[in-house]
Amino acid sequence: MSSMKDRMHTEEIYFPGDDEIMTWQTACLDRLYDFNQTRPTEGEKRQALLKAMFAEIGEGCYIEPPLHANFGGAHVHFGSFVYANFNLTLVDDTHIYVGDHTMFAPNVVVATAAHPILPELREKGYQYNRPVHIGKNCWIGAGAILLPGVTVGDNTVIGAGSVVTKDLPAGVVAVGNPCRVLREISDYDREYYFKNKKIDWTIL
Repeated sequence: MSSMKDRMHTEEIYFPGDDEIMTWQTACLDRLYDFNQTRPTEGEKRQALLKAMFAEIGEGCYIEPPLHANFGGAHVHFGSFVYANFNLTLVDDTHIYVGDHTMFAPNVVVATAAHPILPELREKGYQYNRPVHIGKNCWIGAGAILLPGVTVGDNTVIGAGSVVTKDLPAGVVAVGNPCRVLREISDYDREYYFKNKKIDWTIL
């Protein structure tokens, strides 16, 4: 039989209060605490801590403290040049994958953990986890929530306050609760960056 720690990554029901899990989680949270106590001038220290905390993190990533993460990023895989504004919450009980150049606005939640509907199982503290995949060059708007098991395609923009309950394709603008595709990213976006504001390609 697999251990409770192994079951964190198989989508099976398990008990997160298992002694082995709790001991390891506490050590992860200690490192996260250290990261959140760093000063803005301690950029090199922040980068070193992130490399120790995360499963993978590429070059040029910037995470604005405070960062909240159940396992301090131990199951988080960031590509390069990922940016996260204040209060990113990563419920990283299993793996979260984020592609290069993706940006998180303030107060985004990415959750992998879920609990059974059956009250008797919840009462005993059981849960299960599903991984989340976010593609390259996405923009996740302020206060958006991504639920366990979802996949977001490359270049997609998720509007502020959206709740992502199902997979989203690449190259779209998606908004709402539940989050739905509003439109595809198109030639219009090559001409206008906001409403009637034109892009001046001569200065970019």
